[in-house]
Amino acid sequence: MMQNEKKSKNVLNTSNHEIRLNDMISDSIVDGFGLRFVIFTQGCKLRCLNCHNPKTHDLNGGKMVNLDEIQRLWRKNPIIHGITISGGEPFLQPESVSELVRRAKADGLDVICYSGYTYEALRKRECKSTNQILDKADYLIDGPYIHQLRNLNLLFRGSSNQRIIDLRKTKELGQIVLYQE
Repeated sequence: MMQNEKKSKNVLNTSNHEIRLNDMISDSIVDGFGLRFVIFTQGCKLRCLNCHNPKTHDLNGGKMVNLDEIQRLWRKNPIIHGITISGGEPFLQPESVSELVRRAKADGLDVICYSGYTYEALRKRECKSTNQILDKADYLIDGPYIHQLRNLNLLFRGSSNQRIIDLRKTKELGQIVLYQE
């Protein structure tokens, strides 16, 4: 962790060269706009009731994967529109996720990131790497999955409390801007 970042119990011990993953999908059309390379991070402390991906909860599960390998894999598919970073909880590994976002943007890809935490809660962390993710990614789908608010008609979300935040417009206007379906 960088010296100027607050140490947090909410962050896994990873470097910006590796990340703890559960899985990857090389071509998805359900995890964001267009054809996407999806990265499922390992580890989540929220453990939402009826989570669609409970195998990602174990903080020690999955496997460590080198970021060069992930980038090599997404580069093998020249028609992907972008990457989606899902989980688990991607913001438990902010340094590694920030580096993935940087690499994807350098490769001309857009980036969607999921989090069970809200945008506001992520900003309150005052973590340099978290802020870099929010400043560089294109969209954030935020908020915990709440089974009582389940709605299968929502775009890229499972419950109606979750938002698709247009991060570029949010940064530009200085206030949260939601994607308009």
